[in-house]
Amino acid sequence: MIMTDTEIRVKGIAALSSTLGSVEAERFIALILREPFDYTRWQRNLFKDKSIAELSSAAMHGRNKKEK
Repeated sequence: MIMTDTEIRVKGIAALSSTLGSVEAERFIALILREPFDYTRWQRNLFKDKSIAELSSAAMHGRNKKEK
């Protein structure tokens, strides 16, 4: 099921706040609004030096850490 724009905003803010805390979440949003930012280009370059196995291992480690 596709989320509405409002649902995406609410979940996005909740994710940022739970990960960064309220102050840093606001700073992150301000940075995004202040600077031109191409998320797709950033995402393509973010893990360019990592193999699929490394990414999978890191994802599983993060998931296992969350479950504890």
